[in-house]
Amino acid sequence: MKITIKTLAAFLCVLPAIFAQTPTPAESIDAARKGPDSAEMKRRVAAMTASTQVVVWGQDYLFLASSPSPVTVSIDLQPQKPLAQVDANHWMTLTKMRTGVLHQYQFYAAGKPLGARGDAVGYNPDSYPKPGVPHGKLSEKHTMTSKIYDGMKYDYWVYASPGVDPNDPAPLMVWQDGQSLITELGGIRLITVTENLVQQGLLPPLVHVMIAPGTSADGKAMRSIEYDTVSDRYPRFLMEEVLPEVEKTYKLRPDGYSRAIAGESSGGICAFNAAWLMPDKFARVHSAVGSFTSIQWRSKENNDGGNVYPFMVRKEPKRNIRIWMSDGADDLENEHGSWPMQNIAMANSLKLREYDFHFRFGTAAHGGAQAALDLPESLTWLWRDYDPKKTSQEFTMDPAEKEKPFFRVTIANRDAW
Repeated sequence: MKITIKTLAAFLCVLPAIFAQTPTPAESIDAARKGPDSAEMKRRVAAMTASTQVVVWGQDYLFLASSPSPVTVSIDLQPQKPLAQVDANHWMTLTKMRTGVLHQYQFYAAGKPLGARGDAVGYNPDSYPKPGVPHGKLSEKHTMTSKIYDGMKYDYWVYASPGVDPNDPAPLMVWQDGQSLITELGGIRLITVTENLVQQGLLPPLVHVMIAPGTSADGKAMRSIEYDTVSDRYPRFLMEEVLPEVEKTYKLRPDGYSRAIAGESSGGICAFNAAWLMPDKFARVHSAVGSFTSIQWRSKENNDGGNVYPFMVRKEPKRNIRIWMSDGADDLENEHGSWPMQNIAMANSLKLREYDFHFRFGTAAHGGAQAALDLPESLTWLWRDYDPKKTSQEFTMDPAEKEKPFFRVTIANRDAW
């Protein structure tokens, strides 16, 4: 084959882009199997943008760290083990561990913690691509300007699962922090899990709307104002601005029975807030490490924060909503409140009022690890018994939950006196 100067120049132009592409988890594991001295592994660590990283593919767990000093790692509270050196500033170890669980880890360098304590996700089988499973369609990024939030610019993406007909109204899930959900194998692997569950008939064909937090006209990050404020402003933003734009492409079911809303951290309280205030528009809630704390509480301004919800659930009229919640014992504790205690309080309040809810409480720190591990189960639970012929259903507590006691707390990490 004759290679012209023009062809060679074109190839050289795209070459940097080829090497700049982020490797898939499987590609990273393959590079690690060739050892720390391999050219593939050296290229892999050169692309690292964080001081620590864990890559998981099946039972293979690749632990990576960047430090001029030798690095060790403790996994599941076991003694520290040294990482192998890749180059002057990068270290690695590849190991096999159980799937279907979280593995706690902490890196160390020069005798001090390197990076935050983390949780490696042993993804379940439905979080991996499977041969023969049809793929849905992810839109390009849409950028809009809000009127309800006074000139705030925000991005959103729309994903339609296999089986969605643009002309036939579809069930809907709205996701906060949508920028973290748009890659097939990133984060909680929403798109992959959705396609596998739709194929199995465990989810109806549906539309995901994934919205990123906005930026005000003067450049201020709006995430906490949007998500942590207890008011109808964000739900109105969805109903009056975002969803009408989505419906220019896909018709959506208008009934709350056919709509869910989801988020992590502040996005979790945001999801619950929307369903609490508009249960006729969003009747299914997915909250992970929800910030039911006082982040936006302002007493002088008469602003409520998410900390009020455990008490509102107990004392205000019951809403017809279904709620999946998850949190971990190592979640945040700061000036805004205690995430684990507030999530337990929320779960007990929901139980007291006999809501249709499920609470998963593990050991994870703040982040999406527990949500990622649970996602095939949590989405299946949230949409169980969905019937497209219906527009409503009375959500009632599972009889098995009624028989269980309230959640009780014990002190596990120090003496109680």
